[in-house]
Amino acid sequence: MVLADLGADVVKIEPAPGGDNTRRLSGPAVGFFSTFNRNKRSLCIDVKQPSGLALVRRLIADADVLIENFRPGAMDKLGLGHSAMLELNPRLVYCSCKGFLPGPYEHRTALDEVVQMMGGLAYMTGPPGQPLRAGSSVNDIMGGLFASVAILAALRERETTGRGGLVQSGLFETNMVLVAQHMARAAIEGRDPPSMAEKTQTRTWPIYDVFNTADPGAQVFVGVVTETQWRGFCEAFDLADLLIDPTLATQTQRAEGRPRFLPRVAEIFRSLPKTELMARCEALGLPFAPIAKPADLFDDPHLLASGGLLPIELAGSEGAPGGKPSNAVAGLPALPVSLPSGRPGLWRQPPRAGEHGMDIALDAGMNEEEIATLIADGILSVPPPITAPAE
Repeated sequence: MVLADLGADVVKIEPAPGGDNTRRLSGPAVGFFSTFNRNKRSLCIDVKQPSGLALVRRLIADADVLIENFRPGAMDKLGLGHSAMLELNPRLVYCSCKGFLPGPYEHRTALDEVVQMMGGLAYMTGPPGQPLRAGSSVNDIMGGLFASVAILAALRERETTGRGGLVQSGLFETNMVLVAQHMARAAIEGRDPPSMAEKTQTRTWPIYDVFNTADPGAQVFVGVVTETQWRGFCEAFDLADLLIDPTLATQTQRAEGRPRFLPRVAEIFRSLPKTELMARCEALGLPFAPIAKPADLFDDPHLLASGGLLPIELAGSEGAPGGKPSNAVAGLPALPVSLPSGRPGLWRQPPRAGEHGMDIALDAGMNEEEIATLIADGILSVPPPITAPAE
């Protein structure tokens, strides 16, 4: 998705006849396909059949990049391993997204949850004794992002060497980047750090908490993290006595003294409507955030004004509880970057399974008769044409 958003012609190769299994996920994963498959073309083909494999090899022979995330050895069994493909196309950047980079674990089956559990992230997220996965598929997403970075670096290197090569991204290793700061703390302090959910977790800042407001159920996170912010905060919220307290003179003293003044702060915030509290924090330049749910973000004024939401057609929603029609559209996040040309946008909706199969086969040099034979033999799957609704 990242490469497609940045302008690459990305062909998603899916198994015939049903296509990628993420099209049919449910529950927390029902939005996967719609979220990550914009700006791609779909080729739905049976690569276990010689003629289907031949078409894929034609595409690879002329490609800049191949990305795969099969279990170890699967691509070799298909005849599409990196050694064979680099012999076919020496300029190819062959990217393998794996559970583990080469080492003792490389043949294990990995999931985002597996590496969160074994990599310390679940321990840092959940309460003591209750490891909990993060509230997003953070390693799946960041593993793809790191793969994109590696691909771009390899393409840049190819400009000098004229050759591609193998790059890899590991799910477990991605998780370790996320946990690295906690590993460093463990090394510095000589003990395991408490989880972020532990109530006795030592805070670095005097105020770095979620507070209730006067509006029922409405909460706001507020942070006070600099000397200037502390002074302005105390003056604005009638806490000037804290400024002259010699036992609260430094950041470290204030962090240690939190139990003494946090109840007063919480009481003040409970007396204020949510909008007033946020307005006062914004005027002071304090870090603050309303506690939002995913559905709240469709109407976020900043995302709407900044081009941060793209109108994506939803797949799989008709099978979800309360699901919208399959042609429904929702604003889903764009890449979180701005380029000299602006924000990367939407130029192709997530494809139907095999939607671009005929065009891709023609691009690969096949004629219409050859394509018709693949379709008739069930090797190449293409969706029926979309018919206009009756008047």
